[in-house]
Amino acid sequence: MKLNRILIFDTIARSSPIGNQITTRFYFGIVSILLLTISLAVANNFFLNSYAQNNKEQVNLTGLFVDPADRWKDLIPSALQELRTRHPNLDIEINYTIYPYNDARTQMLKSMSNGLPIDLISLDQIWLGEFANKSYIVDLTGRTKNWGGLSDWYQANLDGNLYNDRVYGIWAWTDIRSIWYWKDLLNQTGIDPNSLKTWDGYIESAKKLDSALEQKGIHGIELVGGPGSQNEWYPFLWMTGGDILQLKQGHPTKGSYWFPKYNSTEGVRALEFFRQLVSANVKPITVDFEKEFAAKNYTVMLGGSWLPGNFVPLTKQNFEQKIGMIPMFPVPKEGTRTSSIMGGWLLSIPQTSKHKELAWELITIMLKPEILSPVLAKYGYLPTQVSIGEGPYSAVLRNLIPYYDQLIAMITFGHSRPNIPEYPQIADQIRQAIDEVYAGSKTPKEALDDAAEKSAKTLGW
Repeated sequence: MKLNRILIFDTIARSSPIGNQITTRFYFGIVSILLLTISLAVANNFFLNSYAQNNKEQVNLTGLFVDPADRWKDLIPSALQELRTRHPNLDIEINYTIYPYNDARTQMLKSMSNGLPIDLISLDQIWLGEFANKSYIVDLTGRTKNWGGLSDWYQANLDGNLYNDRVYGIWAWTDIRSIWYWKDLLNQTGIDPNSLKTWDGYIESAKKLDSALEQKGIHGIELVGGPGSQNEWYPFLWMTGGDILQLKQGHPTKGSYWFPKYNSTEGVRALEFFRQLVSANVKPITVDFEKEFAAKNYTVMLGGSWLPGNFVPLTKQNFEQKIGMIPMFPVPKEGTRTSSIMGGWLLSIPQTSKHKELAWELITIMLKPEILSPVLAKYGYLPTQVSIGEGPYSAVLRNLIPYYDQLIAMITFGHSRPNIPEYPQIADQIRQAIDEVYAGSKTPKEALDDAAEKSAKTLGW
């Protein structure tokens, strides 16, 4: 009815010049009212949104992480964005500090002991027991059962989450170590890469390489981290059937507890091979050993799966054309099962966190394959989750990480180091024993026996 009236009015009004003016003013008025209505609605919506935004609960998470910083700068923002989407009523921010590896453990322990409100930390796998034993980090066992995600973890990495059979951290990514070599340098010296697979062949190759390349200023084989390189010695210990520690009954206060085993016959045999490497002029490098290898100052090295990252901007194809990789550590003789050491980082929640549930939720988001796998691919880290390592998310890693399939296959040969509270001291004692053998001041047996005596006292025996 109203529309008919407007049309009648329009017809009559347009029948005269004056009517035309009235019509124009009429419609101009209607348009003005409509525009004003829309403007008021937009403004009202703007103010409502601003009011809602300003009245969100402010949540500031804090974190302590370990270098390199770039991995966290890539991983955290995408995970944080999903956390914000899940909680539209919260204004969530995260502030975090990055520590160099050599300072991180001390600084984190200091922060925990001082009661600072930290919500999230990254821990080297070997630090887990120390932080858990001091009650600095949250027992995540109940949360992981409700989450159900750990069923996707490789067993070796799953075990690394535990201290006293309780989950105190989630192993987010790992690494593995193997033999790397410059293909052209081995070709020039006529050395078959397969000769590097056994102890005798490895030593003989070191001698030949030094003899052939010394005048060019290129060393044969690099002793990673030497002389006190316990991490590179452990695989030789494990492949001979030895181990770092063993459970033993009769502890003065604990009944059954860990006791040093590394000075066994197997340990002495492994350290004797280490001494033979030193006698064969296998050079020790303690800093920047990957860069030394990338600079072609060494022909062969026992290095980690992160090594290709030092060859930027080489593509995977170009890298594999220049650098060869044998997925093993040298073994005493053909047919012996090889071994390697696995490192990596765990995510944990400090007891001092004021936002434990949000921190846990953020961890589970960071570990989602679709969020984590691009970061692993970019920085050359290996996954701890089967769905990333071998499942649908492995494609992006396989396309970018050199020798990816061979490295993943090595996880079954990988061992993790003890994560008991005393391990950092024990590692120092083993390192000192290796130094003594390297310097020639003690035999392998003498050095390991002396170190084991110190370790036994450290463990409370």
